[in-house]
Amino acid sequence: MTPQNRIYLASRSPRRHELLAQIGVAFDVLWFRSKERIDPEIDETPHSGERADDYVLRLAQAKANHGERLIVCRKFTPRIVLAADTTLEIDGDIIGKPTDSADATYILRRLSGHSHRVLTGIAACFQGKTRTALNVSEVRFRPLEKSEIRRYVFSGEPMDKAGAYGIQGGAGLFIEHISGSYSGIMGLPLCETGLLLKAHGYRFD
Repeated sequence: MTPQNRIYLASRSPRRHELLAQIGVAFDVLWFRSKERIDPEIDETPHSGERADDYVLRLAQAKANHGERLIVCRKFTPRIVLAADTTLEIDGDIIGKPTDSADATYILRRLSGHSHRVLTGIAACFQGKTRTALNVSEVRFRPLEKSEIRRYVFSGEPMDKAGAYGIQGGAGLFIEHISGSYSGIMGLPLCETGLLLKAHGYRFD
């Protein structure tokens, strides 16, 4: 069966919605029965000793595979299921979304004046076959003043973002240098996404 030129996106992220729309990919959001990070089918707790690279790929694949199971259970039209997961790594530590404002403040203080890696794993699943890709970028923050961190945390922007910041938002003021994919840092590397969809038969024309 050839996939339709419309996909399911297993993500509620507004940034991923915007990025897919940017490249003209039509999609429907595939809703899990609860928020992704607490859905019993997807455990976002890192395994002991798990590398950040393996962690994001594991979660992206788990989300895509779970999404395809939901399609079968709900008797939806078969289409490609796309999923992604983004995390940060600094000094070997995996850093996800902050749990509260104090955690966001702590994360931003760690990032201040240092470089870190942003990793986004993506997975595309169609009829039981899953393909994955990994995008890794490096970001360097300039030294931040305590007042800057306080204002940014108070804005609420860090709370739903891996590493407690969004490059496309107010944190753009903090970033001295990036090496890699801007869209990958946002949460969906468009180059790799396009290649995965094409590999499953998706047509962009």
